Amino acid sequence: MKRFTSIVLALVAAAAIAMPAIAQNKKTFKVNKLPKSVAELKALPIYDLKDPFCTAALTVIAFTAYESDPEACYEMLDVLNGPTEWSPYDKSFCKNQFSQYPYVARSYFAGATVANGYKPTAPYTITVSDNPNSRIGGDNSITLYIKSAGADSPRAVGFRLKPSTGEWFVTTYKGILSGIRLPAADDPWY
Repeated sequence: MKRFTSIVLALVAAAAIAMPAIAQNKKTFKVNKLPKSVAELKALPIYDLKDPFCTAALTVIAFTAYESDPEACYEMLDVLNGPTEWSPYDKSFCKNQFSQYPYVARSYFAGATVANGYKPTAPYTITVSDNPNSRIGGDNSITLYIKSAGADSPRAVGFRLKPSTGEWFVTTYKGILSGIRLPAADDPWY
């Protein structure tokens, strides 16, 4: 019996070494004030493009400016987009999504709910996570996830590393602008 137990333990240990651990990382970011310009975005204490989780949080934070000033939003997104410009197609997509769901960016912050019309309170808190498939594209790209109060599953946002600077820039964002549940005040079925 001891020999059998030893063999089983050896096999379990070998399997544990051969199989990488599946870890899910989460990072939470807080800001006291939402920026209205590139200067204010860059002045945030959390501003760090060398951390893709931070770039993800900053992307949602930048989108919150759209409701009051779409051009300021695009300027912030240009910074987060790195060496490529925010295209006319991207601007058109944003305009379309925000015309249908003007509250979508706010839905990612703690305290925002369907019942309160997606109105978070300061400090504005956002949590970004990865999953076992986040690095399928290799070491220079990552997909991260952010939970919206108006959706059943976290929404994806993708980033690419610029090796010469070590900074992570937005490559795919459409998931975080996808439709969400109507605020309670606008939903006749609520």
